[in-house]
Amino acid sequence: MTSFGLLPEGLRDRLPPQAQALASLVRTLTDVCAAHGYERVAPPLVEYEASLASGSSRERLRFTDPVSQMTLALRSDITGQVGRIAVTRLARQARPVRLMYAGPVLRVRGDQLSPERERTQAGAELIGSDSPAAAAEVLAVAIEALTATGLAGLSVDLTMPTLVADLAAAGWPLGSASLAQVQAWLDGKDVGTLRAAGADRFVPLIAAAGPVPAALAALRQLDLPDLVLGRLDAIAGLADGLAGVSVTLDPTERHGFEYQTWLGFSLFGAGMMAEVGRGGAYTVAHADGRQEAAIGFSLYVDGLVDLGLGQESRTRVLLPLGTPAAIGAELRQQGWITVAALDAGADAKALGCSHVWVDGAARPA
Repeated sequence: MTSFGLLPEGLRDRLPPQAQALASLVRTLTDVCAAHGYERVAPPLVEYEASLASGSSRERLRFTDPVSQMTLALRSDITGQVGRIAVTRLARQARPVRLMYAGPVLRVRGDQLSPERERTQAGAELIGSDSPAAAAEVLAVAIEALTATGLAGLSVDLTMPTLVADLAAAGWPLGSASLAQVQAWLDGKDVGTLRAAGADRFVPLIAAAGPVPAALAALRQLDLPDLVLGRLDAIAGLADGLAGVSVTLDPTERHGFEYQTWLGFSLFGAGMMAEVGRGGAYTVAHADGRQEAAIGFSLYVDGLVDLGLGQESRTRVLLPLGTPAAIGAELRQQGWITVAALDAGADAKALGCSHVWVDGAARPA
């Protein structure tokens, strides 16, 4: 059986007009980030595997470099690469450093909601702070960027990835379980197992999920340490600043947020089954072991393309053979897409043109 013309599972060609829509959406997203002071970086698609700090190692496609004989990997996420740049090439730049990026990432396998193995990821990272003000900026930029694409029905789901560990450190009893077990049972909303293990105190956290005001009210009824209460105040402020956007809180959700610190968030839009983006606070390690606070977001552009966004409505006009170049240049300045005929029998409609240049004017084909 020949494989000519076939692609590996989870990979696909982008054809017109979707390929152009993808490029247009990337431009829209990065233009919004640039307007907020984020500067673009372009890390390589392949690095030494040891340098790729973000993303699970199980998601990376690895191979041996024939030059160095070291293990290389194709990136499954760009966030860690941006962090590497910030603490090496830009280590002496004043903080916070605002960086943005866009490019392809590759996973070993997809999942049920996102079967694609290759995706286009765009995002922004603020290195040097994870304060409530930094979180508010990053979330606002992400929402503004998605709104600029035309995505409707935006919603944000917040989480507190280190909450359970913080409560355990403050003396909340784990019973006979380990911290990892309690976190897993909370992820699975497994009330029965939590109680059987003697970790009853964590059970009310499961019910403290939903719209931010109600979730925060439920959490504040618990005996929480000052550190956590301060973070609840920060989350309340974040939610208040996101006017016109539905905001929910699931305080114990950790799936996919294992590397986040005090805040994680997922972004959703109308008509999309999977999240369109995610982000949160995290730390970046310097060569001397120092941890630097950071916060950012990643957006998955392919879902926006599949939703039909980003397609440009510019009109195409066929220029008959022999049309002066100056006419085509003038039409393009006016916003037309020009298609030059290469022979006298060119068919405008077959070439995707709605108009033909005839007698000094663009006339319907």
